[in-house]
Amino acid sequence: MDSTFTPLHRGGAGAPLVCLHGFTDTWRTWELVLPALERRHDVLALTLAGHAGGPPLAVPPTQATLADAVERAMDDAGFATAHLVGNSLGGYVALQLAARGRARSVVAFSPAGGWARDDPAAAATLSQFTALAEQLPAVLPHVDALVATPDGRRNVTRLYSERGDQLSPELVAHLIRGAAGCAAVEPLVELALREGWSVDAERIDCPVRIAWGTDDRLLTWPSSAVRFREQWLPHADWVELDGVGHCPQLDVPRETAELITGFAGFSG
Repeated sequence: MDSTFTPLHRGGAGAPLVCLHGFTDTWRTWELVLPALERRHDVLALTLAGHAGGPPLAVPPTQATLADAVERAMDDAGFATAHLVGNSLGGYVALQLAARGRARSVVAFSPAGGWARDDPAAAATLSQFTALAEQLPAVLPHVDALVATPDGRRNVTRLYSERGDQLSPELVAHLIRGAAGCAAVEPLVELALREGWSVDAERIDCPVRIAWGTDDRLLTWPSSAVRFREQWLPHADWVELDGVGHCPQLDVPRETAELITGFAGFSG
């Protein structure tokens, strides 16, 4: 199976749109929605800094490190502004970029960082990534066998997908190998534990849509969205996705594409 990791994918034509994946993922998490997006947009799907195939992560990273790298990629692509789409960590970074004036609109799927300040689930969630990073080297020799059956794919994707059995073995194997190759786990977990999360919502002047799967096992709805709903972005366009997990682009790609293109089209 193909294990090549690349920094980006670009395709389509129309208004610029940038897709940002979640923690330990790669740009290929969007590949099921790319055909629909590229019919309307010039799409730039990026791999975040420190992730498999992405640019190196500045060490030690700061709160600005990931957004800085995305800005450089947007500049290289000729995108002064773009419609921004992000999942999990990518949703958080998309909102950071919106606060910098780089977004025409933002669609964030289960954006990270929305726990209440005293919610122990934040540290517990981060610890899952640390534990996973420690376990994956032993899993890698068995990846092809693990993803060969629908039950196997569902089992290894259960944390972020409710319908992993429907994904291709090649894509699931890629996602596992990408997570194993993510050098950003330890430094970004340490950064989050030390400094927490913050969104400069007062500086976001573009339309924002936030969509959350009700069956999200990683960032549980609605407790993982408290600060977004009550403090930062209560007036965003909020969408609940019934029966969907942490990565809607994998569970319901058609609906995900419609949520993106419809909102980006409305936003101009």
